[in-house]
Amino acid sequence: MITFIVSLVLLFLGYFLYAKFLDKTFRIDVNKETPAYKLRDNVDYIPMSQAKTFFIQLLNIAGLGPIFGAVSGAMFGPVAFLWIVFGSIFGGAVHDYFSGMISLRNNGASLPNIIGKYLGNNMKIVLSILTIIVMILVGTVFMSGPAKLLTGITNNFLTFNQWIGVIFIYYIFAAILPIDKIIGRIYPFFGAALVFMAIGILVSLFINNAPIPEISLKNMHPMGNDFPVFPMMFVSIACGAVSGFHSTQSPLMARCLKNEREGRRVFYGAMISEAVIALIWAAAAMSFFGNMENFQEFYLNADSNPAPIITKIATSWLGVVGGILAIIGVIAAPITSGDTAFRSGRLIVADLFNIKQNSIAKRIAVTLPFFIIAFILLQISFDVIWRYFAWVNQLLATITLWAITAYIIQDKGKFIISLIPALFMTCVCSTYIFIAKTDGFGLEHTLAYSIAAVITIAVVLAFYFRVKKNMNNDYKLD
Repeated sequence: MITFIVSLVLLFLGYFLYAKFLDKTFRIDVNKETPAYKLRDNVDYIPMSQAKTFFIQLLNIAGLGPIFGAVSGAMFGPVAFLWIVFGSIFGGAVHDYFSGMISLRNNGASLPNIIGKYLGNNMKIVLSILTIIVMILVGTVFMSGPAKLLTGITNNFLTFNQWIGVIFIYYIFAAILPIDKIIGRIYPFFGAALVFMAIGILVSLFINNAPIPEISLKNMHPMGNDFPVFPMMFVSIACGAVSGFHSTQSPLMARCLKNEREGRRVFYGAMISEAVIALIWAAAAMSFFGNMENFQEFYLNADSNPAPIITKIATSWLGVVGGILAIIGVIAAPITSGDTAFRSGRLIVADLFNIKQNSIAKRIAVTLPFFIIAFILLQISFDVIWRYFAWVNQLLATITLWAITAYIIQDKGKFIISLIPALFMTCVCSTYIFIAKTDGFGLEHTLAYSIAAVITIAVVLAFYFRVKKNMNNDYKLD
């Protein structure tokens, strides 16, 4: 329990101390007109209150990751706490803050346009393809996961496919209507459910004196040879620590902030809040069953699907009504990430091809292909989609961190704050694809680490020459 309490304290200190340092590094300008006013169109560019933008950002980024990912990551043992805490403070929250603030300074630009500006047009093309893939995968898995949970807690009132249809219809309206018509109105309710869920499980941990294991660097995964902590845990726990999906969502709120001073609370604060949720669920998974061995046995018997574990913990600790409310919070998180995934996909495509979004017909035309592809992908196993999403998601975060580093260098700031997480995530992604057996090359570990080291060095050299070229061209910021 001591490790868990210290972890919570560190996350809050990260927000109150490190986030202020980032504000100074970015040099916020409280007098600068934001895109919400400058480009207001009452569809995507709309000034919104800080409370709304915070909750929308939190629900946008808090999909299945900080809950399903945290439970999956808990299989490695309490070493997961270290990644959630330090990964979030120095990696994920830095990634989210700067991706949002850079977009804010660039008229609410979508991620591929930001990448193209700071890493070149070739990388922009790569990121455009990668980002669209992530948006489709997110929209797909965040339909499948909630539909499974809803089917279970409603005792098959609707079938899995029928729940998919209901979520599908909601996604269509949320993706094409002005952001304040649906998302801006229902997210506060969903946010309340998500907060209730987290607080309920947190209180239960203390009331039940849950035997949360203390910190250990030992890999406790029952299949440790196939799942080394590095890099497997760092991909399993994505949204609770570092997640590339977040950088696709931050521009949505960059188009709605009233003042640059709100960025720290909305972007950095939402990431820390998500990390708290991940920490709570990781602790609950490790302690609810009495010990790690019982938890791991239950997890494997459930075919490595976190949903039954989440349902069992929520209904056992919070009772039937409380458990259902908690599960609604769990369901709300992915649904409210899936809808904005499709919305982000629409905006990214519109930005790439300069398609104005003031007409609802144009919004439907741009969004429709996303839903067709998602429907096809729903025929594939959830576990398969999730595995590929996890790696692509972290690759997206890695490239975004390099773009952030380029921005800070060119702005003559302290670029070490993003360079270290960029290097680390480059190593994680490179190693993962060579070690993973089911969705990678399954190479011997030493060889995989060696290849990853070479790739990381090559990336650093390519980055150096890219930034040097930008500086020689008298590169200017907007």
